[in-house]
Amino acid sequence: MNRLRTLLTSLLTATALAVSAGCGGGTDAGDAAVRADGSVDLSKVTLRVGDQKGGQRALLGAAGQLDGVRYRIEWKQFTSGPPLLEAVNAGALDLGAVGNAPPVFAAAAGSKIKIVSAADIGLTGQAVLVPKNSPIRTPAELRGRRIAVAKGSSAHYHLLTVLKRAGLSFADIRPQYLAPPDALAALSSGKIDAWAVWDPYTAQGEAQAGARILVDGCGYTTGYNVIVAADKALDDKAKEAALRDFVTRRQRAVLWSNDHAREWGAVWAKDTGLPVPIAEKAAERRAARLVQVDDALVRHEQEVADAFADQKLIPGRVTMADFVDRRFNDIQVK
Repeated sequence: MNRLRTLLTSLLTATALAVSAGCGGGTDAGDAAVRADGSVDLSKVTLRVGDQKGGQRALLGAAGQLDGVRYRIEWKQFTSGPPLLEAVNAGALDLGAVGNAPPVFAAAAGSKIKIVSAADIGLTGQAVLVPKNSPIRTPAELRGRRIAVAKGSSAHYHLLTVLKRAGLSFADIRPQYLAPPDALAALSSGKIDAWAVWDPYTAQGEAQAGARILVDGCGYTTGYNVIVAADKALDDKAKEAALRDFVTRRQRAVLWSNDHAREWGAVWAKDTGLPVPIAEKAAERRAARLVQVDDALVRHEQEVADAFADQKLIPGRVTMADFVDRRFNDIQVK
C-alpha cells in the first residue's frame, strides 16, 4: 500500500515538472490584481486551465463564451483527467474539467484540490466496446479478457461497476492501461478483447473499428463532468473572482451545447480531427444538465472512491466530502 502511495506521489512530482516547463512555471501576482478598495482588476489575473482535445476551450469558444473575457487564460492540453489533476495539485494549473473518477485518485494522493462545479452528461456514450465479430455478448463473459481502459478515468469506474454487477472483480480480467488512441488501435488490430471508454472515442470506435457497445453507462455510473480547482487558487481573492467568471461561462456553454448539438459537433470535429458525423453523434449523446456541488454529488463521488478502494486500486479510503467546495453553487444561468 505504501508503494502505491509512493507511486502516486511520484507521478504528481513528475507531472509538475513537465507542466511547469511547458507553461513557463510562472504565476500571476494575485496581490497586484486586488485594488485598495478590495475590488479585483481581472485584467491582471491569469488562469491556468488544464484541457483535453474537444474540451473546455473548444466548448467555450463554440458557445461564444470566450468573448469579452477580462482575464488571461493559459491553456495546457492533457490526454486524460488523472494527469491533469496531478498538475493542478502540483501548482502548475489553477483548474481543469474531468470526469467522476480522477478526483478520487487525486484525493487518494493527498492532493490539495476541490470540486467546484459539475454537470451530469448523458451516459449512452460511456461504454464498454467489443469488436464487431466478438463472441462476447454479456458482461459475465469479460472474465479473463484483455480490457483496455485509461487508468483513473471515468471509464475505469464504469468498468468496475459493470464487472461487479456481473459477479466479477477487477482481478478477474486482464486490464490494459491504454490512452484512447492506443486503445482504438489495439481494438482494431485484435490485441484487446474489449475497451472501456467515453465519447467521442465510443463513437469513433463504432464508426472506424465497427465496434459494438456491450453495455453503456446507463444504470451503472454517473455522468459527472466536474471542474476541479487548486486550493491555492481558491484562497487567492483575485483568482477566485476569475474562477467564478469561468465557472459561469462554462455553465452557459454546457446549456448552449444541449440546444446546438450540430454546431457543437462541427467545432468538436475540428478540434479533435474526428469526422463530423462522429463528433455530431457524440455531441447528441452527451446532452447535459447542470448540477449543484451538493450532498448528492458527494455521495456519488464517495461511491466511486469506495469502489476503487475495495479493489485496492487506491491506497486506502478517502472522504470525498473533504474535496468539494460549494461557494459557486449560487451561480444561476439560463
